[in-house]
Amino acid sequence: MQHRLFLALGSNLGDRAAILASARRLISERIGALVQVSLELETEPVGFESEHNFLNQVVEVRTLLSPQGVLDTSQVIERELGRYRKSKGGIYRDRTCDIDIILYDDLILDADGLQIPHPRFRERTFVLSPMVELCPTCVDPVTGKTMEELLWDVF
Repeated sequence: MQHRLFLALGSNLGDRAAILASARRLISERIGALVQVSLELETEPVGFESEHNFLNQVVEVRTLLSPQGVLDTSQVIERELGRYRKSKGGIYRDRTCDIDIILYDDLILDADGLQIPHPRFRERTFVLSPMVELCPTCVDPVTGKTMEELLWDVF
């Protein structure tokens, strides 16, 4: 069975556009077919200070992988694109590639090392804006609000 998956991509080191393009290619090869790709959005870092701005976007994917399979595969892709240290304990740092699972069907999951929907996506305009671009009526299974409503809540 195919699952509807939304992934947030980000990069603030190196050739950010090329890294996002490589991430999209590897996602399509290893996780599933890209259905939609948002515009790239340049943003300042959130949760830490850096002189390097991020390039962010969201992709919609059709996948046969389980949530854990998506997580494991996305972390391999991050490492292949130069990310060697994950953020821990709310301490963020610059990174070449970041891939976050935002939504996986209407699944709510809180397992060791994996939360779906992503626990902080509702407060991040760099995720919500591209989500609204791709699917304004998609519903957050936790709050019951659409992406458009969640974006309005941030402002």
